[in-house]
Amino acid sequence: MKLIIQIPCYNEENTLPVTLMDLPNEIKGVDEIETLVINDGSTDSTVEIAEKTGVSHIFNLPVRSGLAEAFRRGIEKSLGLGADIIVNTDGDNQYRGADIAKLVKPILDKKAEIVIGCRDVLKIEHFSFTKKILQKIGSYVVRRLSNTNIPDTTSGFRAYSRDAALRINVFSTYTYTLETIIQAGRKEIPISYVEISTNQKLRESRLIKSIPSYVLRSTSTLLRIYLMYEPLKSFFKIGLIPVSFSIILIIRFLTSHYTRMHGGHVQSLIIASIGIIIGILIMMIGLLGDIMSANRKLNEEILYRLKKESFDKTRHNLKL
Repeated sequence: MKLIIQIPCYNEENTLPVTLMDLPNEIKGVDEIETLVINDGSTDSTVEIAEKTGVSHIFNLPVRSGLAEAFRRGIEKSLGLGADIIVNTDGDNQYRGADIAKLVKPILDKKAEIVIGCRDVLKIEHFSFTKKILQKIGSYVVRRLSNTNIPDTTSGFRAYSRDAALRINVFSTYTYTLETIIQAGRKEIPISYVEISTNQKLRESRLIKSIPSYVLRSTSTLLRIYLMYEPLKSFFKIGLIPVSFSIILIIRFLTSHYTRMHGGHVQSLIIASIGIIIGILIMMIGLLGDIMSANRKLNEEILYRLKKESFDKTRHNLKL
């Protein structure tokens, strides 16, 4: 059983040594533990420090691509290196290395394929009140969209089995945390969580530059993912708005027509007709989206099988 701990890094020369020193050297049920630093175009001494501290593997992205892309490329690299379990942690030493054993245990026990390390957000001192509330609201929304029970959906401390890593596809360019949980729920990948502790803050978050920006980008990510997985339901609900409004106008017209000697409100009938057409067109978009969603599921299954075959061959060659 091979575990690879991947650490996406961007200019982490001050925090990376502490993070690496905190990682476990052995875990019960795991035969090999290797570390992988994904260098996301760092301009400081992150790579040099990783080399000096004996990191097993370093994967360099030529330019800064963002956390989501660094995570995605790290997963691909870990699979290529023959990982049976992949743990993702941050380079700022936010998460405790000792909790990795707790994180991988449900996977080793065959009780889950993905495990999220959940913080008690309300007890994190350096989180502002606004951030705590937004984290709670965001996690609630993700739970509803994904049909999962993960309390802390924004936690980047998580473990993936090899099969789960092959099935997950990251499309977002901002963050992978929300998207991968929704995918796990929609694809019925067994997902669980464990409670973890956090270390003292060593630097400010680079993902959340401002609360309004974070809310906007996270909301757009959730909306896009939801529309991807539930296009028919989403557009049907949206299409009902103009249709419902049109029905009210039609009732208004009919009431006026049969209660007044000269009728009236013909403009209501015209507007209602336009509204119904718009509503039906929106619903048709949902129908087309549903057909595309079915096609996407087939493509994802084909991609999974291709990746599995390719990475399994690579792992077999590594063992030889």
